[in-house]
Amino acid sequence: MNQLLDDKIQNSFQALIFQCSKSLPGSDLTIIEKAFSFAAQALGNRVWNDGEFILNHSIAVAKIAVLELGLSTDALIAALLHNVFGSGGIEFSSDDVKKRFGASVATILGGMIKINALNTGNLAFQSENFRRLLLALSGDVKVILIKIADQLQDMRTLDHQPLEIKERLAIDTWHLYAPLAHRLGLYKVNTELLDLALKYLHPQDYESIVEKLKETAIERASFVSAFVKPIEKKLKSRGFEFDMKARTKSIYSIWNKMQKQKVDFHEVYDLFAIRIILNSESDNEKATCWQAFSVVTEEYLSNPDRLRDWITYPKSNGYESLHTTVLGPGNRWVEVQIRTHRMDDVAENGLAAHWRYKGGKGGDEIDKWLKNVREILENPQLNPVDFIDDFKVNIYEDEIFVFTPKGDLLKLRSGATLLDFAYEIHSKIGDKCVGGKVNNKLVTLKYVLKNGDQITVETSNNQQPKLDWLDFVVTSKAKNRIKASLNEDHKQEAENGKEILRRKFKNWKIDLNDLVIRNILKHFKLKLAVDLYCNISTGKIDTLEIKELVLGKREESQHEKLTEILTPQEVKELSFDNSDDYLVIDNNLKDVNYKLAVCCNPIFGDEIFGFVTIFEGIKIHRLTCPNARQMTERYPYRIIKAKWRVTQKRNSFQATIHISGSDRAGIVTDISRIIAKEIGIQMRSITINSEDRAFDGTLRIFVNDLEHLDFLIQRLKNIKGVQTVSRSDA
Repeated sequence: MNQLLDDKIQNSFQALIFQCSKSLPGSDLTIIEKAFSFAAQALGNRVWNDGEFILNHSIAVAKIAVLELGLSTDALIAALLHNVFGSGGIEFSSDDVKKRFGASVATILGGMIKINALNTGNLAFQSENFRRLLLALSGDVKVILIKIADQLQDMRTLDHQPLEIKERLAIDTWHLYAPLAHRLGLYKVNTELLDLALKYLHPQDYESIVEKLKETAIERASFVSAFVKPIEKKLKSRGFEFDMKARTKSIYSIWNKMQKQKVDFHEVYDLFAIRIILNSESDNEKATCWQAFSVVTEEYLSNPDRLRDWITYPKSNGYESLHTTVLGPGNRWVEVQIRTHRMDDVAENGLAAHWRYKGGKGGDEIDKWLKNVREILENPQLNPVDFIDDFKVNIYEDEIFVFTPKGDLLKLRSGATLLDFAYEIHSKIGDKCVGGKVNNKLVTLKYVLKNGDQITVETSNNQQPKLDWLDFVVTSKAKNRIKASLNEDHKQEAENGKEILRRKFKNWKIDLNDLVIRNILKHFKLKLAVDLYCNISTGKIDTLEIKELVLGKREESQHEKLTEILTPQEVKELSFDNSDDYLVIDNNLKDVNYKLAVCCNPIFGDEIFGFVTIFEGIKIHRLTCPNARQMTERYPYRIIKAKWRVTQKRNSFQATIHISGSDRAGIVTDISRIIAKEIGIQMRSITINSEDRAFDGTLRIFVNDLEHLDFLIQRLKNIKGVQTVSRSDA
């Protein structure tokens, strides 16, 4: 032992060795003492600003890592050394650490160095630092655990720090470290961190709840005694070996419920829960828990809506327990938690207990979660502020369990939709998802999944992510993929628009320079050139309008407008009726230089017109198209009269039908049968939503012409229960 070290430091280290000797192999003592000597050489008797020895802080973190988180020797060594770097003392490389203390210690310390180098200040308001910090943490789960131990020790010794430091550390704890502890199954640590954060962020509320808990302690103890006696008696009579505890709700949980429900302390009815911890053989754990459950519900009436079975389907962090809420003495609801000693150890100590029971092979779900976090954070288009908002919500939200068509189990955040499920399977499946089936019933993308749902996803190559999808997806994976896809589409549209504008200016023999672009942006009230290019590509801005702006004149000839956009050969190939100058559209749609507009889906027999687009030739629209008025008012010189040529050839045109009515068993089958029987009609998709005994649906079909469509609509109206059938534009 170093004779120059203060007695407090040496006594703390001796206490650490004594307390950890039961948890760690005796053969590890030599390397632990070597690590302590190394840290002592670097840090000596140096102190923090509050007077605490730095080395004592490191020893305390090591004690938390081993005794409270259940970690092993390499974590203890990393904790002892984590304040050595940047101390102005000894400098050594990662290779040096590997040689002295092993690769695992080097990896943990490498992560800690990245974290300490960030000097995060205040994570809640420095979102980019938050993102970088999480990236550093997500490299190795032990880095997170040591950092949580470090933060817990800081929070336990915060009383003598200045107010500014108290608030900064409390906010960091609230936003990052407590949620991480919860995600890793460290419920005990999560509770203490949140209580301590509340103490410094809302001191008056904290003290008020502490005082009221003291005042009601005797009353709670009396109620618990009356509640547990009959259960204890029955369990013992049936041969159960068990411990029973009354767990008072944490100060933060009480405060949070008061805030959310806008109630006073005395209106929080579930101030405590009863925990039954059973002795059980590993092969018989589930059966033992359910048998104990039956004993409890024999004695007290159970609320079936409050049953939580995390034994059959454990949480992602490994939490296993059976929760039920029963009506106790005085008609008072009480939560009862039933679990085995192994389950209780996992619930209290999270991943560390998993490693203990699974020989170091546990934590697969955590590894998947960390991988997902890394993928999200490494996305350069990530908005860190949005991620911070989602981060805490996703971690604390309950989970649901759903099944793939093959019967594989997936865990999703409560409130997840069919589209969230599709993105969870694969990002490309999410991008192309058009709907699906849940328990063999057709549902839309917005369908909110429930526990036990079996899900089949339907896709289409024509589908693309939409902006409104962000309004109903709830998982970070889905949100970030949709945003990335939309940004990529925007970028591609912009490149396309830029090329269109460059080519037009070259044809017009006008120089395209920064000054011209600035004037165009000013005219259209746009801030960025990329938005201008995107609007050009999508047709929102007409290049001829830009030409008029730049040259200061307007050309009226329809022929000149056509040749500005279409090649001379394309104009020559267009077929016009000489009498009324109509563009003649054949119902044979192969090898023609015009397209049917998807905004209104014209079919043979509709009254139509042509519209000269910038990049896709001529689009054919119905006269009743929802965009017709805007096109006619803004670009009258690009409107071409058009009509169908009557021929004997048949073709299929897509149409959309909206149908609604009273729901009944078999109505979807009847609708499908009518369509299947009708010659020449093909179904592309059907979506039916049912709620409060009413249904509302959309059918996408292919028909020969307008007469064919009208005939089908009349047939559908005759189905029992159908009230309205109408053609939709889209």
